[in-house]
Amino acid sequence: MAERSVWVPDGIDVETPSAARIYDFLLGGSHNFAADRAVGERVLQVQPGGREIAGSNRAFLGRAVRYMVEQGITQFLDLGSGIPTVGNVHEVAQGINPLCRVVYVDYDPVAVAHSRLILQGNDLATVVDADLLQPEAVLDAPAVRRVIDFDKPLGLLMVAVFHFVADERKPLEILARYRAALPSGSLLALSHLTADQMPAEMDAVVEAMRNSRDPMYFRSYDEVAAMFDGLELVKPGVVSAGRWRNDQGDGSGQEGIYAGVGRKP
Repeated sequence: MAERSVWVPDGIDVETPSAARIYDFLLGGSHNFAADRAVGERVLQVQPGGREIAGSNRAFLGRAVRYMVEQGITQFLDLGSGIPTVGNVHEVAQGINPLCRVVYVDYDPVAVAHSRLILQGNDLATVVDADLLQPEAVLDAPAVRRVIDFDKPLGLLMVAVFHFVADERKPLEILARYRAALPSGSLLALSHLTADQMPAEMDAVVEAMRNSRDPMYFRSYDEVAAMFDGLELVKPGVVSAGRWRNDQGDGSGQEGIYAGVGRKP
């Protein structure tokens, strides 16, 4: 029998695994279904470090947001934001500066529904149901225009999303369209899974995700670095996610995902 709960929108397909809900499972969340957990378990069988990689990526997101706020950024556009869990962008940013504004963008109905639930009463944060692969639709969405002032620098977050975008969807062109919309001084945070260090294990992850709604396309260091073309890389550049400005050292040895932050001149 299909699972249902108060946070499950009517008509949602709970039998087809989705990346947002598999990621939620790997992070230890509860907003996932049996089909998502089955794929998540297969991922862990072929890549036992899957939970650590997911956690390292999530920790990078938090550090990147804190860095941006410290640089004076007060507005954020989080593309492919996924299902809210501990360390949401608005929690991190508003915890430092209560006036920070955040727009989450996702097309997973569970992610959108749960985001709306936790953002009730927060006038400075909202969620938009849209596909990040359609930049004009995202950038022109009324909620985005209401919350984000494109005359001022903003933080654009593309964390663990482009490894779901096949080459034929032209990810670099999509990135260029978002980059063109950024005012000078804006910051882009991006992370991307790779098979560089563990080719066999990560190839098996691709196979495990093949029949989900969101198959994966891992890329090399050079391919990920190219996603920052036109931006000034913030030190230490494009590195493993756990090594990006990680003063605590926790997770610093975790491989499998590259991350970086770039500033628009």
